[in-house]
Formats: sequence, C-alpha cells, structure tokens
Amino acid sequence: MNGADVLCDVLLANDVTVCFANPGTSEMHFVAALDRKPEMRCVLGLFEGVVTGAADGYARMTERPAATLLHTGPGLANGLANMHNARRALSPMINIVGDHASYHLALDAPLTSDIESLAAPMSNWVGRVDGPADVGPAAKAAFRAAMTPPGIATLILPADAAWGEVGAVPPGKVKLAPPPAVDMNAVRKVAAAIRAAPGRAGMIVRGRAARADALEIAGQLSTACDVRLFSEVLIARMQRGRGRVAPTRIPYPVDAATALLRDIDVLVLVGAREPVAFFAYPGKPGRLVREGCQVLTLAGHGDDLQAALEALRDELGIKPSQQTVVATAFPDEATPSGKLTEDAIALSVARKLPADAIICDEAITSARRFFALSAFAAPHDYMMGTGGSIGGGIPMATGAAIACPGRKVINLEADGSGMYTVQGLWTQARENLDVVTIVFSNRTYAILHGEMRNVGVSAIGENARRMLDLDHPALDWVLLAKGMGVEAARAETCKRFDVLLDSALSRRGPFLIEAVL
Repeated sequence: MNGADVLCDVLLANDVTVCFANPGTSEMHFVAALDRKPEMRCVLGLFEGVVTGAADGYARMTERPAATLLHTGPGLANGLANMHNARRALSPMINIVGDHASYHLALDAPLTSDIESLAAPMSNWVGRVDGPADVGPAAKAAFRAAMTPPGIATLILPADAAWGEVGAVPPGKVKLAPPPAVDMNAVRKVAAAIRAAPGRAGMIVRGRAARADALEIAGQLSTACDVRLFSEVLIARMQRGRGRVAPTRIPYPVDAATALLRDIDVLVLVGAREPVAFFAYPGKPGRLVREGCQVLTLAGHGDDLQAALEALRDELGIKPSQQTVVATAFPDEATPSGKLTEDAIALSVARKLPADAIICDEAITSARRFFALSAFAAPHDYMMGTGGSIGGGIPMATGAAIACPGRKVINLEADGSGMYTVQGLWTQARENLDVVTIVFSNRTYAILHGEMRNVGVSAIGENARRMLDLDHPALDWVLLAKGMGVEAARAETCKRFDVLLDSALSRRGPFLIEAVL
C-alpha cells in the first residue's frame, strides 16, 4: 500500500466519491490508485478551469466536496479563476495538487514553482504532505478544512509521498464539529432593530437561508413585520419558482442598487455580506446602503442559518402558521414572435422550465429578465458565478449534472464567457450529461460596452471596438459544439428557438442551442 492508496481511502471513507481531474506525470501514482478504487468516479476535464468549475457546481448541489486533481503549480494556476468563483460561493472543495518528489525540488526542474503562494489567495486552507506516513493525517485535515465551515482546501502531494510505501492505515471517518448554537444576543438585537424600523427594514439571504424551507421563514418575517427580502447580486444557489418566496435581487448597476436600498434604515444579513459596488466608478459610492443605515448580522457562514431565522421568528412573536407571499401564476404575456431577442429567450425558458431543473446562469447581460421571470417558473435551483470571474458557466453545469443525474440542467451562457471553458462541452459529451446549453450569441462582450459608458466613455473607437467585439470571424457555436461531441443547432427566430428548446427538453443528453441575437 502506498501514500496514494491511503489518500483515496480517506476520501472515500468521507464520502468524497467524485474526482474531477487533469493529471500529469507527478500524479501518475495517484491515478493508478484511483484505478484500483472503482467507487471513485473520475471525470476528465480538458482544461483545469473546467475541473475546478465542475467541482464548484457539484459542491453547490451536494453540499459536500469533490476532489480535483491538478498538475503542479501551472496546472493549479490554470484552475485558479474558477477556484476564485468557488471560494466566493463558499463551496467545499479538495484540490489535490501533485508536485515533484521532495528531493527533486532543489534541482529547480522546469515545472517547479511555489505552489503554496499560488494556492493561498484562492484557498481557505493550504497544506503540504510531508511524506507517505503523513498522507492520511493530511488528507483528513484537508477534508475537515473543506467542511468546517465549507471552503477551498488545497493539498499538495509530492510524488514520493504518493509512491512511498506505508502500512495498512484505517482511513476513518472525520468527525466534524456541529455548527455553533444560535447567537441569541444577535437575534434580540436584530429583532429590536426591526421593531424600531417598521417598513424600513431589509434582509439579505444567502446560502442555506436561500433554500425553500428557510425562505418560507424569511417570508413569514417579511409579511408579518414588513421586512423587504433581497438576494445578493451574484447568487451561489437559490431555490426559486412557483410556491416559493422570491427575494428581490440587488441590481448590478450602482444607481439601480442604491435606489433600491435608499429607504432601508436597517439591513439584516443572513449568511450574506453587506452589498458593495462591483467596481469603483468616478463620483459614485462603493457602499450601496445609504449613510446611516444600520447593518446587522443575524448569522454568518458556518452558522445554522435556518435555526437563526427560526429564532428570530420566535423572538418577534410570529406564528409558524403565518402566511407568506409567494409567486403563483405566470404573468399574462404574449408569446414573442419574429426575430429572436434576449427577452424572448428568457420568457421561453422560464415558461418551459421542467420541474426540479437546475439553472446555471452565466448569460451576463443577455438574460437580465430571466431571474425575475423565474419566480413564476416551475420549482428549480438557480446558480450564478459568484466571483465575477467569467468562464464558470459550462463547467458549473457539468458539475451540477454529475451531482444530480436525474435533473435537467440548463446553462444560460454568454458567448464570450463560454469561450473561456468551451472544453467543458467535451466532458458533457463523454459523460453523457443531461445539460442544455443556450448560448446568447451576440458576438460581443456586451458588458464591457456598458462598462465603457459607466466610466464616462461615450464614443468607442476602432481600437476599443476590436477589444470588445467577437466578430471577424464570428464564432460558430454549432461547429464548436459538434467538434466536442455535443449535438447542436442554431436559432435566429423565436419560433425556431421554441422548437429546439422543446426538442432538447424532451430528451436526455447534452444539447447546445446557438441563439443568434
């Protein structure tokens, strides 16, 4: 038995049963150990950003970590952008980064790098295995770090620690500490503030507070005490749809966000952070709440958010039978026709969404109406990239489909963002994942055109346009998808889009629709 076997056994003993991988020479002993463990599902990604993004999507849906397998410092570096998104989503993840044998590092071979320094900014915990005997304890420490509270753990595995022989080691299940008890002082402080600001209190829910059961409690608080419910700009995971409480999403544009929060005197955070502007803009505020707004934390990451909401409901004297306001019938709106538009796509997807589907939204500027419409769609889970790093959509959908094989996954994808990790389509084809990818093919970085206006640039010249547009040549998503093994078709009219969407939703397996705008 070698160190790589021990690492596999510890992972499996703690229900880490999926490994998203892009291995290299330093990881071959771990690959061989995985080959001896058929209980571990190994999923190849053709780029490390696909690997880490898929692990993020998997974790959001299962609430437990997958392992990733990355090749030395450069392999880790290729996966950092989607590790950043996963860290902002508070997703549990265990990255296993192979390294040279410990005695080889002094030779400064070409792939030698400072892995710890590369990993640290995007990880909540970084550890290096000291030798074969240390693999078991280090693996358990990585699992504990990934789960309490959930976050990114990066374990560096030198090749000689992987191939080194060790005696039989009982893998053992790691005992995790329960979440801390509800802070009743915080509960009483929040309750008093809500009572003192009737009609002028708001609450931002995130994490487990954005699941249906917890949203029901938040909705009771909202109805009984006139508290306005919000979600953050970027949503890690929220349960949406008919019959569920539907928080208002805080807008991305600074002016719209400050207008929404202008009359809030008390803002309560439940698993969330105070909202701030995405970027600094000349003459605009960084904080989105008005000066003098009291910002209070009811419970934070790692706390039992639903229990905190229940305690607040009790403190305010609200009965669990209190009715809530939930989304019901779909708005009476005519079916679009003619040339395909962004709004027509949003409306069609929301109306046709299958029950219990999973939406992975990286359409950026193109699907702005979908979130509001999703309140009236069939019950589903809704996820976005949370760190602002684009290229997470296709991998996130890939991981979500592996996590929930019985559920339809729909990826709303911007064309520019999709090109960052288009390789994820190949993984969807290889694993025969039930993902419908809808590419909003406007052939531009539309969000950057908006950002140019936001910083005061009214006219865009040729040099700027060449950095913001995706034409000459235009991307052909049908050919790109087919080259990756995914069936695909193009829609330029509302009617054609509806036909393709109906077909994709009626069958299993990956399918891509290029929606030309």
